[in-house]
Amino acid sequence: MFDRYSEKARRSIFFARYDASQLGSGYIETEHLLLGLLREDRALFVQLGIGSMEAFRKIVEARLGPAGEKISTSVDMPLSHECKQALSYGATDAEALGHKTIEPAHLLLGLLRIETCGAAELLRQKGIEYR
Repeated sequence: MFDRYSEKARRSIFFARYDASQLGSGYIETEHLLLGLLREDRALFVQLGIGSMEAFRKIVEARLGPAGEKISTSVDMPLSHECKQALSYGATDAEALGHKTIEPAHLLLGLLRIETCGAAELLRQKGIEYR
């Protein structure tokens, strides 16, 4: 499934899964994917103009609600419907741009295409939109 993903994109998804498990979520949500993208790609973090990673993480955690019991990273954790859509849109955008690999920036574009997802709402609050 992740054959076309670059190493950075794969690590972003790994980090998203880790954050979801630490927050006790049953699914990898779009907010987790956004945290994973920002954690993996510091250049993306700077380009988006997000001040402090810790402050942004707290905003995301507050949005997701109280943390549940941590889940072992050995437990399989599915992607939420919106997260699956974001990955699909990211692949579509990479293909439309003629890129052979899917990079973190493509996944960010995928998140922004889902208007109702939490990650897109957080990014729009920072003035970042899909165009």
